[in-house]
Order: sequence, then structure tokens, then C-alpha cells
Amino acid sequence: MTIDIPHRATPSAGSRATDRPGDTSPFALALLLRRAHWRVAGVMTEALRPLGIELRHFAVLLVLVDRGPTVQRDLAAATGSDKAGIMRVVDDLERMGLAVRKAVPGDRRVRAVEITPRGVELFDAAHVAAEPLAERLVADLGPGEREQLTGLLTRFAHPVEGQA
Repeated sequence: MTIDIPHRATPSAGSRATDRPGDTSPFALALLLRRAHWRVAGVMTEALRPLGIELRHFAVLLVLVDRGPTVQRDLAAATGSDKAGIMRVVDDLERMGLAVRKAVPGDRRVRAVEITPRGVELFDAAHVAAEPLAERLVADLGPGEREQLTGLLTRFAHPVEGQA
């Protein structure tokens, strides 16, 4: 199988994808967001490590705190996980006493996952542990820039219906 690559004249200097400031490549934004994700994930992983959980565990706890008891397929969708991955995370959370699976009335095959009181305590402790590290992430931003960045990323991640 061959891939048909449209031929272009010599590419312009800015057409090569990088994540450097000023890159005009159509991939530049994606690469910048990826680098930002790596940086934030590394810092949040550092905050969670002493609590004995990983970012994937925290992502599920976050959904459970936000939505209440949630079926596993919805947890998978909300966290960007696959079916097998979410099962492993929920198994881990159950072993740690942070979440439990409960039957869903009317459907014996489906189980909802619910955060336990211990899970809520750990969730709160994670926020306390992460606060100084999160502050370090935005330390180089000027007045109002943290709020501006948060606002822009929120609009970008959650586009208004019909604008995606």
C-alpha cells in the first residue's frame, strides 16, 4: 500500500512542525498543548505520588466527585480511557478502598462506581498537596495571565455547541 502525498513546492521555513514560539505550522498548537500537558502531568504526578495514587486514579475520582456514582463505560468516556483500562483503574481504587462498585437497579449486568468516604478524603488531600506545585507552574505568568490562560483553555476544551 502506498500513501499518496500531495506534492508541494519547497516548503516555507515556517511549515515544519515544532513547538517553538512563532511556529506557523498547522501542528504547532497541538505540539504546544502536548508539551504543556506533559509539564502539568509531571507536576501533578509528583503531588499524587506520596498519596499512593496516579493521575489516572485521580481522573476517575474527579469524575466521581463531580457526577456521583457513574457506570464504567461513562467513566471511560469521561477520562479518555478504554474499557480494559478503566476496569484496571477501578480495580485499583477498590483495592485501595477509594471506590466501590454497586449494582444498578434494573440492570444486573451494569455496575456503577461510587467514591467512598476514604476516597473523598484522599481527593481533598490531593488538592492540598497539589496547590503549591500548581502555583509553581504559573509562577512566570503576569498579573491576570493565569485567569486568561484558564479562560482560553476552557473555551478551547469545551467549545460552545455547534462551534467545534
